[in-house]
Amino acid sequence: MSDLRERALIRIDAVHADDPVRALDGRGRELVYAEHMSRWLDRLAPDASDALRLAVRAQHLARWRSPREAFPEGRVGYLEWRKAAGERHASDVRALLVDVGFDEAFATRVATLVMKKARTRDPESQLLEDCACLVFLELDYEAFVAKHEDDAKVIDIVKKTWGKMSPRAREEAMKIGLVGRGAALVARALAVAS
Repeated sequence: MSDLRERALIRIDAVHADDPVRALDGRGRELVYAEHMSRWLDRLAPDASDALRLAVRAQHLARWRSPREAFPEGRVGYLEWRKAAGERHASDVRALLVDVGFDEAFATRVATLVMKKARTRDPESQLLEDCACLVFLELDYEAFVAKHEDDAKVIDIVKKTWGKMSPRAREEAMKIGLVGRGAALVARALAVAS
């Protein structure tokens, strides 16, 4: 691992550790998320580039600074929030990487990956999206299911999530030990999608 990449990872994780939302183990919620993102990347692409490794780790950099509640309710508000949050994450990681000592081109590449704009044309962007989808299914899906009584809404989200994933990520998703209503809704979503 390059010295610059190591220093950048330490700085990224320090930002994540400041997340006021704590995970069950008491650490910053986004630090736990970032670690899971990196773990999935190691599984999907052990030879991933430094740019992708840093983008995966920084995807939600300081996410708490862009609270969802600051945007209108509903789908339009959600999409506005997601876009603004992604732009902020990309800008923040770009500045952090330049500060650590990476050149502008490398920092811009990482920021571009964080934005996930070229998923269908950029294999590294697709890998980042795969990791994000797998972490959602692994860490957040169960709570999402519990929060939404409307099966149709959950099925719709599962179909959208599935549609963003590569075939390899879909294979890995099937290995996640979902149970109960969540597992049943995934089965229903996939039956409808096929």
